[in-house]
Amino acid sequence: MNLPLASIAVEEALLLLKIAFLVLLYLFIWRIVRTAARDLRLPQESFVLAPGSIPGLGESAHQIEAGRIVVVTSPALTEGDEWDFDSAPLTVGRSSQNDIELKRDEYASSTHARLEPRRDGVWLEDAGSTNGTYLNGIRLTRPKRLTPGDVVRVGETELRYEA
Repeated sequence: MNLPLASIAVEEALLLLKIAFLVLLYLFIWRIVRTAARDLRLPQESFVLAPGSIPGLGESAHQIEAGRIVVVTSPALTEGDEWDFDSAPLTVGRSSQNDIELKRDEYASSTHARLEPRRDGVWLEDAGSTNGTYLNGIRLTRPKRLTPGDVVRVGETELRYEA
């Protein structure tokens, strides 16, 4: 006779556990709905800006005055060769896929460095080269903004930035 009483007690305990689980589940769902409703009521800021929508910037801000790169010395290029910047970055290296190709520079990597014009100037970045990229004789460890007169060394090639 103890067996039926024990099974009834187990069934009641299981029923209580089911009810407790359902209550916790409904509380969880209620919290999610409440949080989502609160987030929907908050004003949302757009991260997409239309051209010309930044206050204080005129038309001149859309034209990047980036300057040019001039060859100082190089085993692969003629002294005085120059490349003007537009909005696209320039890559430097031995590979023919680079904008500035250093085919005969034995110390340059396939893709050695990247010169990127941005709104705040032209930035130089090493592209994972073996021998490093140097700015005014100092090896680059992170991207740096160029100033007029800066000398960039890639392999045995020296390039000067002019505004």
